[in-house]
Amino acid sequence: MRHLLWAGCFQLLPRQAGPCTRKLTTAVTSAVATSHCGPWLLAPLAASSSSPSVSKGFLQPPILGSRAPCCWGSQFNVPPSALLVARPVGVCSMMRLPVQASAQGLDAAFVGVPLDTGTSNRPGARFGPRQIRAESAMVRRYNGSTGAAPFDSLRVADIGDVSVNLYNLPDSCRLIRESYQEIVASGCVPLTLGGEHTITYPILQALAAKHGPVGLVHVDAHTDTGDTALGERIYHGTPFRRCVEERLLDRSRVVQIGIRGSSYDPDPYEYSRQQGFRVVPAEECWMKSLEPLMGEALEIIRGCKGLNIVGCDLVEVAPMYDVSGNTALLGANLLFEMLCVLPGVRTLRG
Repeated sequence: MRHLLWAGCFQLLPRQAGPCTRKLTTAVTSAVATSHCGPWLLAPLAASSSSPSVSKGFLQPPILGSRAPCCWGSQFNVPPSALLVARPVGVCSMMRLPVQASAQGLDAAFVGVPLDTGTSNRPGARFGPRQIRAESAMVRRYNGSTGAAPFDSLRVADIGDVSVNLYNLPDSCRLIRESYQEIVASGCVPLTLGGEHTITYPILQALAAKHGPVGLVHVDAHTDTGDTALGERIYHGTPFRRCVEERLLDRSRVVQIGIRGSSYDPDPYEYSRQQGFRVVPAEECWMKSLEPLMGEALEIIRGCKGLNIVGCDLVEVAPMYDVSGNTALLGANLLFEMLCVLPGVRTLRG
């Protein structure tokens, strides 16, 4: 769960957010990495959808790179309803959305980063994006709890995976950084399917290159601020120290929530606190008002509504250690919740 909780809430906060992001509830709300960005272009509310196009018993597949709607009577891409199209039918994309070759023309995009070369213990997160996509067939169009209607507000698609180099971690970081530079240059907000935690470092490099130092809400068991391991400076335990060194983070707006477990040092939070991060150990959330939030990460993400979110990241889903698929299903739902709090997403009720 460490993986999902942290990544499910890894979001960049807008620089304009200022001191308000120092409040735990506000920081928690930014369960996605977000920084300040330019004016957000709101998409008009789409008309109600019609049934998907079916011809001779086959669901028409989306055209790669096409910007056409997903066979619905809407100007936006809309996940097909299981009331009309069986869930096992179709290409395995996130929420069975159309697959595009790039982020051009999109407001938000799901992108996979199937990398686990930087894992220190059990590998397998390279298969996370694929399993999250498979389980995401269970996720529906509207958020029944919040009323959010992301697919009536934003143009969203799955743009596939970054082609990583499994045999060279620094080269994979380069490939990820360059891919995300293209995504953010198009004005699209990336929602990342990991992959292990190393991937956050090059993603933040790309986001900070456009937006400047960003705020961060990080929910995890560990601070991931280590320096080196086995002589290496890049692996899944070091991303945020590297980000600090490169001034990718607005350190006064970084919150790390749920930190717990044993450590190699007497004070495992010392580095984070020296940087000005707000560290909230798991035990500080017990038997307090945040207990429901820590028990259900969805509440942390929903609290991010209203922040200028520029990116979301969910990492460390390793399907082979959860044969039921529940971890990946939770990951898919957390990514949907992140989508629901992006700028420009409208609600159908108050």
